[in-house]
Amino acid sequence: MKIRAKFTSTFAAACMLVFLSLPSFARPSHPPQGQQTPQTQPVQKGEEQKVETSSGKEIGKGGEDIGKGAGKGAESLGKGTAEGAGNLVTLHPGKAGADLGKGAGGAAKDVGVGTGKGAAKIGKGSAKGIGRLGKKIVGKGNKNKKEPDAAN
Repeated sequence: MKIRAKFTSTFAAACMLVFLSLPSFARPSHPPQGQQTPQTQPVQKGEEQKVETSSGKEIGKGGEDIGKGAGKGAESLGKGTAEGAGNLVTLHPGKAGADLGKGAGGAAKDVGVGTGKGAAKIGKGSAKGIGRLGKKIVGKGNKNKKEPDAAN
């Protein structure tokens, strides 16, 4: 009876995990018109082009990593649950418990790694966005603005 209770609670946790990760997989089928790929600018010889991701893309990649971690965790949990159920049916309760524990442990690891990576990228992207906003408020970073001559 204890194994059935563990299986039920593990199954409920897996269902909750999948249900909560669904919004991270939701994307529009067609991107908005204003967010197309950036146009490439010609680079002169000898100059290196600085590649920097935008804050929005960084946050998006963080959400993607969280979704990947949740997906891998659900896969690991499902695999361990299936192996445990198979061993339980073949009357190997010791192996069933071990497989169920291994699946739950793998799920926790995958979700933890994905959440950690995603949270780091979201934090980095948010910091970039706040930094750019601060520069706009203070007035720094406007490259087109000309400095007045000191000689006049």
